[in-house]
Amino acid sequence: MTEEQRRLEENKSKSVPLVHWGPYLSERQWGTVREDYSENGDAWHYFPFDQAHCRAYRWGEDGLAGISDYFQNLCFSIALWNGHDPILKERLFGLANFEGNHGEDVKELYYHLDNLPTHYYMQYLYKYPQQAFPYEQLRIENSKRSKLEPEYEILDTGVFNNDEYFDVLITYAKQDAEDIFIRIDITNRFNQAAPITILPTLLFYNRWQYSPDLAKPSITLLDKNTVITDHYRMGKYCFYFSGADDMLFTENETNTQIVLNKPKASVFTKDAFHQAIINKKNIPALRNKKSGTKFSPVFNLTVDAGETKTIYLRLSNAVIKNPFEAGFEEIFDKRKREADEFYNDILPSGLDACLSNIHRQAFAGLLWSKQFYHFDVERWLTTSDGITPPSESKANGRNADWKHLKNQDIISMPDKWEYPWYAAWDLAFHTISLAVVDPTFAKHQLTLIMREWYMKPDGQLPAYEWNFSDVNPPVQAWAALQVYYIEQKQTGKNDIEFLKKVFQKLLINFTWWINRKDVNGNNIFEGGFLGLDNIGVFNRSYYQRGTAQLEQADGTSWMGMYALNMMDIAIEIALHDSAFEDTATKFFEHFVFIAEALNVHSLWNDEDKFFYDVLTVAGAEPQPLRIRSIVGLTPLFAVSNIFSFELDNLDDFKKRITWFENYRIKNNKFWPNEERSGDAEILLSLVKKDRLIHLLEYLLDENEFLSEGGIRALSKYHLEHPYSVTLDNVEHSIQYDPGDSTSNMFGGNSNWRGPVWMPINYLIIQSIRKYGKFYGDSLMVDCPTGSGNKMNLEKVADELTRRVISLFIEDKDGKRKLNDTYNWFYQKPENKNLLLFFEYFHGDTGRGLGASHQTGWTALVAELISEYGGKL
Repeated sequence: MTEEQRRLEENKSKSVPLVHWGPYLSERQWGTVREDYSENGDAWHYFPFDQAHCRAYRWGEDGLAGISDYFQNLCFSIALWNGHDPILKERLFGLANFEGNHGEDVKELYYHLDNLPTHYYMQYLYKYPQQAFPYEQLRIENSKRSKLEPEYEILDTGVFNNDEYFDVLITYAKQDAEDIFIRIDITNRFNQAAPITILPTLLFYNRWQYSPDLAKPSITLLDKNTVITDHYRMGKYCFYFSGADDMLFTENETNTQIVLNKPKASVFTKDAFHQAIINKKNIPALRNKKSGTKFSPVFNLTVDAGETKTIYLRLSNAVIKNPFEAGFEEIFDKRKREADEFYNDILPSGLDACLSNIHRQAFAGLLWSKQFYHFDVERWLTTSDGITPPSESKANGRNADWKHLKNQDIISMPDKWEYPWYAAWDLAFHTISLAVVDPTFAKHQLTLIMREWYMKPDGQLPAYEWNFSDVNPPVQAWAALQVYYIEQKQTGKNDIEFLKKVFQKLLINFTWWINRKDVNGNNIFEGGFLGLDNIGVFNRSYYQRGTAQLEQADGTSWMGMYALNMMDIAIEIALHDSAFEDTATKFFEHFVFIAEALNVHSLWNDEDKFFYDVLTVAGAEPQPLRIRSIVGLTPLFAVSNIFSFELDNLDDFKKRITWFENYRIKNNKFWPNEERSGDAEILLSLVKKDRLIHLLEYLLDENEFLSEGGIRALSKYHLEHPYSVTLDNVEHSIQYDPGDSTSNMFGGNSNWRGPVWMPINYLIIQSIRKYGKFYGDSLMVDCPTGSGNKMNLEKVADELTRRVISLFIEDKDGKRKLNDTYNWFYQKPENKNLLLFFEYFHGDTGRGLGASHQTGWTALVAELISEYGGKL
C-alpha cells in the first residue's frame, strides 16, 4: 500500500470522504446562473468579467490556481501583474457567450500538471504574457468572426510568439491535512530580463453581506512574516511568508462606485489591490490597515532571461516559531515521490512515457476539477443580491420549481471555467475515471446527486443550473455498475451497500421516467435534447407538446439500457440479499416491453437499416427523421450478460423469465434478442444480431461514422447529403459540421453534428467489447467497412480505443492531432509534455474543440489507457 493509498483508507471512515483542503476554488464565478439576479435571466450581462475584480460574489469565490477549505470559508490563490495590464491577473479571462463566435470560451494558457486524490501534492502551470494581456484584441477579433470560422485564440494574438512570457508554476505539498506548503516558481522564457509582481492572496468568502448575524471573519497581521486568520466556524490559521516587499489589507466587498455609480464608503474594497499596484492609489491606507478579509504580501521581482525565482509560503492551523526551517523544501520532493508511487501502482505495466503522461495529466485535471458548489434556489429566487430587488418574473422564472434544491458540496465539475456547475450526466462519466484513483469519492458523487437536496421529490435529477428541469440521458445506474466493477477489480471488494443505496434512489428516478417521458404509455420515450444539444435537425426539446410529438430512438434506447442496468444491479444485490430478486424480474420485463417498442414500432427503418427519431404531426403519417447520428446508434448501449451461476442462485428470477418468455412466444408477442452460449451465458440486447451487423457497417465506415480519432456524432454522409424538414412553414436543415458549431442551439458552444465526443466513444467501445466477449470469433466484421480486414468485436473495440487515444499521442514529428495548428507552440521543449483535454474533437482532423479543460468526461481517456493501454 502506497502512502497515498493509506491516506485514502483513512478517509473512508469519514461520513463525507473529503479532505479539508483541496482545489475547491472555481475558475469562474462571474456569468453563472447563481450570480444572476436579473429579471430576464441574462447571466452573462448581469455579472460580467469586467466587474469580477471589484464586485463581491454571492454564491462562492474564484481565483487563479487556488485552493479553499471544503466549505470555502477561506481561499488562497495568486494574482500577477506584468507592469502593463489594466487589472491584476487574479482570475482566468474568457469571452462571455455573446462575445464569442462559438459561445463562451476561456482565452488563457494553463495546465493541471499533477494532483493526488487527497491533494497532498498538486501542481498547476500558468503562462503569463510579458506584454499587455490582449483582452480587447481577443474580444474584437472574435466578434468579427462568423460561426463558419474558427475561434480566435490567445496563441493567435502573437503575445507568445517570441517566448515573451513567464511560466508560473504553483506547487502545493501538505505537511499534514491542515498544514500546506506552497511554492511559486516564476521562470522567464524570454531572452531579456522582465519584471513581474506576485500577490499570493488570502480572502474570506463574503457570507457576512447577506447574513449580518454571522461574526465577520478576519485576517490580522501577527508580525512581518505572518498573518493569522480567525473564522467562527474553522478557527485560526497562520499564513507564513518571507521577503515580501509590501503587505496590503482590504475587504472582500463591492466597490459601489464602479458597480452602482454610488459613492463608496471606504477605500477598502475588493479591487483595492488593483488600484494600489497599478494606479498607485491608497497604498499607505492599505499598508497601514492591519486587519481585513483580503490580504496579500507583495513580491516585486525582476527575472533574468531563462532564470527561475521562487517564493515559498505556508498555510497552517498551528503557530510555528520557524515555519521555514532548514530542509523544509524536502516536503515537495517527498510528496512528489509519493505521487509517483501512487500512479505507478495504478498504471498498466508496459506503458511508454507518452501514454503514462497522458494518463497522469488526465487524472490531474479530473482532480483539479473538484469545486465547492453553493446554491440555495429558494433563497436565490426570493432575496436580493443587494443590487437588484426580488421580482415576480424571477420568482416564477428559471428553476422556480426547484426550491428544494439546496447545494453546498464539493462536486466534480465538467470544466471549472467553461462549465463551473455540475451536470448530472457529465458527473456520471466523471465517476468512472474517479473510481480508478479514489473509488470512495466516486461513489460519494453518485449518491450525492441522488440525495433529497438534489433529486426532486418526484424523482427527477437536476440537469444543470441553466435549467435544472432539462433531461439528460439516465446513465447513473450504468455508471454505478462501472464504479462497482472497477473497485471490485482493484480491491476484490463487493460494495453491495453502495449498490443498494443507489438502487433505492434510482427506483424513484426510473419511475419518474416511466410516468413523465412515456406520454402515450407505449414504451416509446421522449426527453428532448437529452444532452446532445444540436444533434437534431431542430431543437428536440421544442417538439414535446401540442400537435407535434417526437418519438425518440435514443430516449427509448437509453431507457432500455437503464432497465438492463437496473436488472444487473438487482441481480448483483440479490446474490447477497434475496429480497431484491423480484426487482430483477421487474426490470427484465421493463426491458422486454421497451425492446418491443423500439423494434416493432416505426423507429427502425428497414430501408436504411438504421434507427431514427419519428415525428408525429396530427393528421399526418409518422415521419422518420432520416438523420444518421449517434441517436440511431444508442440501441447498441443496451446489452447485458446473465451468467449461469447467477441463474442457478436465483430460482425465482429464473422461473419468472422462463415463464414470461414462453408466454410471449406462445402468444406471438415480441421477444428481444436473447442468445445463449451453451449453458454458460445469456446475451440480452435491444438489437438483434442481423441489425447489429447493419449498425456496425455504418459505425465502422470511414465515409460515415469512423474517423481517425474515433466515432463521429453525425455521419459524414451528411456532408454531401444535408437533411431538411419543414415544420410550421419553417425549413430546418442539418449537415455534417466536423468542427465548431455553426448553429446557436443551446448557446452554440457545443457541436454534436460531426465531432468526436469522448463519452459516446467510451460507451460504444464498452458495448462492442461486451458483444465481442459473447460472440468471440463467431462474429467477424470488416474494420474499416469494405476493407476486407476481418476482426472479431473485441478487436474492433481495441481498434476504436487506439483511434481515440491517438488524439493525444505525439507522432514522429512531435505533433499531436488535438493541437492542430498550435503544434508550433507545443513542440517547444518546455511545452512538449503539456496536454489539454478538450470537450470534443474535430471529426476529420482531431483538433481539440470546445472547453479546453474538460476533465470532466474527457478524462475517460485515462480509463481507456488503464484498461487497454498495454495492448497499444
